[in-house]
Amino acid sequence: MMSMRSRCDSTPAWSQLSACFEGRGRYFDLRTAFAQDPGRYAALSLQAPHVFADLSKNLIDASLQATLTRLAQECDVAGHREAMFRGEHINPTEDRAVMHWLLRHPGADLPAAVQDEHAEVREVLDAMLAYAQAVREDAAITDIVNIGIGGSDLGPQMAVLALDEFVDQSKRYHFVSSVDGHELSAVLRQVRPESTLFLVASKSFTTLETMTNARSARAWFTAQGGRDIARHFCALTSHVQAAAEFGISTTFGFWDWVGGRYSMWSAIGLPIAIAIGPQRFRELLAGAHEMDTHFCTAPLARNLPVQLALLDLWYRNFHGFTSRSVAPYHSGLRRMQAYLQQLEMESNGKRVDASGRALPYATSPVIWGEPAANGQHAYFQMLHQGSDVIPVEFIAVKKVAHGLPEHHHKLLANGLAQAQALMLGQQDAAGHRHMPGNRPSTFLLLEELTPASLGALIALYEHRVFVAGSLWGINSFDQWGVELGKVLAKDIEPRLVSGDVVGLDASTAGLLQRLRDTR
Repeated sequence: MMSMRSRCDSTPAWSQLSACFEGRGRYFDLRTAFAQDPGRYAALSLQAPHVFADLSKNLIDASLQATLTRLAQECDVAGHREAMFRGEHINPTEDRAVMHWLLRHPGADLPAAVQDEHAEVREVLDAMLAYAQAVREDAAITDIVNIGIGGSDLGPQMAVLALDEFVDQSKRYHFVSSVDGHELSAVLRQVRPESTLFLVASKSFTTLETMTNARSARAWFTAQGGRDIARHFCALTSHVQAAAEFGISTTFGFWDWVGGRYSMWSAIGLPIAIAIGPQRFRELLAGAHEMDTHFCTAPLARNLPVQLALLDLWYRNFHGFTSRSVAPYHSGLRRMQAYLQQLEMESNGKRVDASGRALPYATSPVIWGEPAANGQHAYFQMLHQGSDVIPVEFIAVKKVAHGLPEHHHKLLANGLAQAQALMLGQQDAAGHRHMPGNRPSTFLLLEELTPASLGALIALYEHRVFVAGSLWGINSFDQWGVELGKVLAKDIEPRLVSGDVVGLDASTAGLLQRLRDTR
């Protein structure tokens, strides 16, 4: 059975944090903290596998950090973590285990309860990687089109862009997610049927957007003289029969204990494997497993996913900060924010706890941002001088693949300077150039952006989301809020053809009629 957890607001540490916040926390000043403690940077920095984290520019000190860590202990985060890694059904509303971590586990020292599942994982992984290698060696295939949405798109797209240095440049990689026909049409203009492989990624093989795009791609393929759908279409699905009825004979499945936003390690990662090759894909898995090991074994006080999640709670529930900006100083990570939006907000954007009780506190912050070199010339103005305090997460890479060192020095200098400027601020009596400073940030540093380090970074974020959800007492692994709009869309779609507005609210009816008038 899953261990019982205490919700954060029912613990002694929560009351202590409330007192700390009203005492010194509300008025904590980073500039004073650094002036009074020369060892602050060393004390508030953490090294995890492939990821170094400087937490010293956050609104905490050693005493506050210790109280936050005590909160994690009193909420039994460790017990909840162990339940996940034992394969217990910690997703209660869907009665499912949560085992994306098993997809990257090498197999040694596994609980007996999950060994059969792991054998299936290795079998699918080996078959999927053999197929990926065959595609890589097939010179006749020049374009890979991944058709999926949500986790079936965001993870693979983010990873292929991030690992461009390792990507097979003899092929082109396209990602189609939206049901907006402009997206698919733009891709189809660039490809030819005889040299294109379509990957249809949908666990159920019923996802509206994915299957609409897949059917349109198949229609285009045959209309353009394409032959042999079985060769040019591959399905990443658990519904083999539905794929066969579509005309697809090559399928790679995955399991109901793999949530969509945690699925890039599964067969959903096929476009990544084709792009970077089987060995590099295994390195991606290995890097993630290294972070899994850190998460499972490091003491809570030195456990990076735990400490990041505690900061998230401190800012969301005590300081009242409503969002966090993610600012990667590496162009390869330009889709990181979109990936993290789903990972964090779909997981922890909840208003009731795991028992269905309404929560008296806020949960997931809004995650947003841009590659920071561009962001500096856009929204950083608000970060420095806006009325809202927005914690910033900088991500930088020490070594890069290109041969333009001057560029990288300027990029890194800007990242360091922005973090410093947020903290220090600037005095101006006239007001227009005044920046209050004391604005918190975290700095994550990778030695290099490789498959292993990217795997570790993504696993770090996964576990951080898990810990935050555990502290808040919510179920981070369902997403019922995604479903209601889909259900209503099924009712509205035929009305756009028939014009029937009976039973609709006045706004929806009026908009529907206006849209019909312009068809």
